[in-house]
Amino acid sequence: MSLTPKQRIELHGFNNLTKTLSFNMYDICYTRTKEEREKYIEYIDEQYNAERLTNILTKVSEIIEANILNIAQQDYEPQGASVTILVSEGPVDQTPIESFKQSPGPIPEVVLGHLDKSHITVHTYPEYHPDEGISTFRADIDISTCGEISPLKALNYLIHSFETDVMVMDYRVRGFTRDVKGHKLFIDHDINSIQNYIPNALQEYYHMIDVNVYQENIFHTKCKLKQFDLNNYLFGYKEDELSNDEKISITKKLKTEMDEIFYAKNMTRTE
Repeated sequence: MSLTPKQRIELHGFNNLTKTLSFNMYDICYTRTKEEREKYIEYIDEQYNAERLTNILTKVSEIIEANILNIAQQDYEPQGASVTILVSEGPVDQTPIESFKQSPGPIPEVVLGHLDKSHITVHTYPEYHPDEGISTFRADIDISTCGEISPLKALNYLIHSFETDVMVMDYRVRGFTRDVKGHKLFIDHDINSIQNYIPNALQEYYHMIDVNVYQENIFHTKCKLKQFDLNNYLFGYKEDELSNDEKISITKKLKTEMDEIFYAKNMTRTE
């Protein structure tokens, strides 16, 4: 028999556990000229402006069943945007049992928000390599909640909301709460991997690595796309417009960029 949230943990007071999900995504592109690089940055700023990011984070709040208290958003010059949302949790007896299961949440139906003692933020970082034609867009999203609500339920939606070549995800449960006998609880749900919150069909597209510290309730997963189609990485033109040497050179640069991000270290770049 499944337990209700109230039956699962009888607390002395408020659930003081803090659950934080950090979701970092990278989109990589090749641009031949400075003009193309600048157009790519403009495109990214338009695609992921503060208004759209606000809509994404608002949906995240709905998925984790948090109440939005305040939203702050900002588009920056020359590039980038930020959104912060403060949110609050509803009564624990209204929290659905699905919130405790290790399973993917919903996907999209086709910017700072504030929660009570909880928040959701996103910051974007469009940039490009000064010499090699590589342009990279990074978005950092942090969901920090107190109480029963779990930010992991928003992970599936976030993955589908961005065009992602590399993803780096961190999840940590901090602090403690007490049961009615005063016994400390350092986590209130089962978890052995962030991958359990990513659908199997989606996992098939990525190389995935876990680095988890179970005794500290720290979980880390990073993903890199398996398939490589050069046309998906060219901005404003197609692969058939390139010579064979250009295709080889550009492919090496793009794959090196993805590997460096995935493994978090600089690698020797060769033509």
